[in-house]
Amino acid sequence: MDLNSLFSLQDKVAIITGASRGIGVSIAHFFAAAGAKVVINSRNQERLDEVTHKLREKGYEVCGIANNIGYADERQNLINQTIEKYGQIDILVNNAGTNPVYGPIDETDLAVFDKILEVNVKAPYELSKLSLPYLRQSSGPSIINISSISGLSPEKGLGLYSISKSALISLTKVFAKEWGSYNIRVNAICPGLIKTKFSEVLWSNESIREKFLAELPLKRIGEEEEIGAMALFLASRASSYTTGAIFTVDGGFTI
Repeated sequence: MDLNSLFSLQDKVAIITGASRGIGVSIAHFFAAAGAKVVINSRNQERLDEVTHKLREKGYEVCGIANNIGYADERQNLINQTIEKYGQIDILVNNAGTNPVYGPIDETDLAVFDKILEVNVKAPYELSKLSLPYLRQSSGPSIINISSISGLSPEKGLGLYSISKSALISLTKVFAKEWGSYNIRVNAICPGLIKTKFSEVLWSNESIREKFLAELPLKRIGEEEEIGAMALFLASRASSYTTGAIFTVDGGFTI
């Protein structure tokens, strides 16, 4: 085994959703540095252009495609535009997620639940299916779903989000089992409290932060780069015999 190329993504094409900030940008950076051609996606073209510019300045091959993956036709457009640009798909990272509500589930409107499921579950399901014909042609296909520790154990006030992330974990295992015969590996990452804009309401509140850290073996909040590094492992040959696995990156919170 050539250890020098174990983590290489040279000549691979990767799509990363929800990649205009936070964890998505970190994953894009790791993939591009490993040699991949990276398509970053979010709803905001301006923010995508900013990320693309910064990564291209480092000499990386990155393209920003704005689509709202909460809509079926735009999911198809993302795949079509990627194929038009690069002609293949080797890696799909379903990172985009939403949580527009905090509170008891009995006080949450059904329309909000539908939105959460559309983005957090149906979009990864549909994007994976749309990518299948191209992944089957790849020499090293990989799907990585970004779930959450909330998907393993429900968080207070995040009931519907927790349900959606639990469903994404199950979806990961289903695809891994059914698509293993195509040599497509499907795994999930469950981040804990990571210092991102998405989780700022938690880590920026001193009372919540201190209570959380008191129960955490590593006694610190995670960094975006620590999710990017795990994603690179799962996208590369380093994890070639790993599928259907659920990786917690949470500082030991779920021990």
